[in-house]
Amino acid sequence: MPVSDAPVSAAISARRSVRKFARLAVDGDTVERLVAIACSAPAPHHSRPWRFVHVASASARERLADAMADAWRADLERARESVHTIDRLLKRSRSQVTEAPTLLLACLALDEVRRWPDKTRRLAERDMFVQSLGAALQNLLLAAADYGLAGYLKGAPLFCPEPVRQALDLSPDWHPAFLVLLGYPDKSGAQALRTPLAIDAHLITR
Repeated sequence: MPVSDAPVSAAISARRSVRKFARLAVDGDTVERLVAIACSAPAPHHSRPWRFVHVASASARERLADAMADAWRADLERARESVHTIDRLLKRSRSQVTEAPTLLLACLALDEVRRWPDKTRRLAERDMFVQSLGAALQNLLLAAADYGLAGYLKGAPLFCPEPVRQALDLSPDWHPAFLVLLGYPDKSGAQALRTPLAIDAHLITR
């Protein structure tokens, strides 16, 4: 079957990170279905190490935005960024968090990792779980298209996991990773074209 006729391949190829949304709400049932599909991803040891927080209330979003802004401001000030640059970056980040139609926080739970005695295997074990979260997030973004949704990932929580955890009152065992921002895409914007792929840069044969 040609790739153009394969629905899964077509969905993967068509996926784009969309950052401009229509002013339409996404219902809770749809969010639950998307998370269920995300949790069908492959994972080590027959585990399901993914945890999602639907950050739905305005107050929770404000707490989250404040926590991440404080952490990022400190980093930017240490890097000696200008006041204008800091204000511009923080304003944009806050609007993303507070205005997205649907906001999910994806976390990783590592309670089922094997406690190897050496550092090399412990790091490899953690890498397996981290990569499984990537598979779950890809599932979620691809499934969103079936519901007419689109979105993008925001990795800010990786840089300030403890403030994020405190802002949302999460268990210490939940490790914040990515924000998933979803909504019905604003049709006024043109879809970005992908840069042509030079397959030789990504694939070799031995």
